[in-house]
Amino acid sequence: MLVKDYKQDFPFLIHARQTDGRVYLDNAATTQKPRVVLDELLKFYETSNANVHRGVGSISCQATEWYEAARKQVADFINAPAASNIVFTRSATESLNWIAFGYAVPELQTGDEILISIAEHHSNLVPWQQVAQRTGATLIYVDVTPNGQFDLEDFRAKISPKTKIVSVQQVSNVLGNVNPIKKIGALTHRFHATLIVDGAQSVPHLPVDVQDLDADFLVFSGHKVYGPTGIGVLYGKPDQLARMQPTQFGGEMIDYVHREGAAFQPAPLKFEAGTPNVAGAIGLKAALIYLQKQGLDQLLAREQALMNRALTGLNRITGVEIYGSAHPEEHLGVIAFNLHGIHPHDAATGFDLEGIELRAGHHCAEPLMDDLGVAATLRMSLAFYNDNADIDRFLTAVQHVKEFFANGTSEAE
Repeated sequence: MLVKDYKQDFPFLIHARQTDGRVYLDNAATTQKPRVVLDELLKFYETSNANVHRGVGSISCQATEWYEAARKQVADFINAPAASNIVFTRSATESLNWIAFGYAVPELQTGDEILISIAEHHSNLVPWQQVAQRTGATLIYVDVTPNGQFDLEDFRAKISPKTKIVSVQQVSNVLGNVNPIKKIGALTHRFHATLIVDGAQSVPHLPVDVQDLDADFLVFSGHKVYGPTGIGVLYGKPDQLARMQPTQFGGEMIDYVHREGAAFQPAPLKFEAGTPNVAGAIGLKAALIYLQKQGLDQLLAREQALMNRALTGLNRITGVEIYGSAHPEEHLGVIAFNLHGIHPHDAATGFDLEGIELRAGHHCAEPLMDDLGVAATLRMSLAFYNDNADIDRFLTAVQHVKEFFANGTSEAE
């Protein structure tokens, strides 16, 4: 299952292997880019760099063709009914903000309720706090179970005819658990509310089908799915995109403009004011094609094997506290943990000295940290290009960091 050396496709990882041998385990923050993505970016700038939609010249037409082909590729990747369901943004954060202020603010009023999970990333939490303040709606949090899972019973108890918006992540960026989106969606729609899915941590790991999920909206970031930074995706059902108002205004998104006002183009162009990130979209297309060629199910199986090795190894080390489920199959790409008696930021420095790149902090999920009773955690997050050697280096580093802070030496136990 782990025979193929995917690192050969990633220049950053080749460089790391040839220099200091650093192990990259911060993939929930951002992923490395395969050569095909870098080549496609260079090819665009060397051969087809022009503004899209607004020129009749052959280069502009080619750039437009490539940009719209990227939109079609994204639609195919998440099984959206049409390319017109896909709006390009800068990031998942921007996508959620556009939904919050372009869709929810005009729709909500005092007495309405918004339901989100206490485990949401700040990008799917702070915008809803702002929406509630502006509209008079009430923001309600769904709890997590003691092992960090989305609490369906609590959700059933809190959803009501007052609920107008339900916005949840499909996969936790801290605990790695997969939320039951289809069950959440069925109940959401039974109350005629709108379901918004944050796919930032699911699209990089799982085959995601927006029609099967029955999501009204789904968002994700290009840079977390092996594409460039600065490109994000907002998927919406046609009727929902028609109701959603643009939050940015300017050129390209208009149908016509006169002295007194303007009329806008239909979705998706009505949301994409100004010059879009053409290269980013083209790079994202290359990333998605690359993933499909490798086989999404095969990549998922490889990641699950790596997760099993990592979590099983961590469970065997004394003094390690793991947050969320103890079962590898309930972690998708992410493990949050701490080492007893060692501040996570100090431990992260120790891991860095061991050549392990991971993350320490609240992971933009401070309400969840409060719920867990900690200020911060360590987080290792893997991708399919990691291998058994990476996991073994990580587990050895855990021992070394523990030993160093206990005795001032990095000799393993």
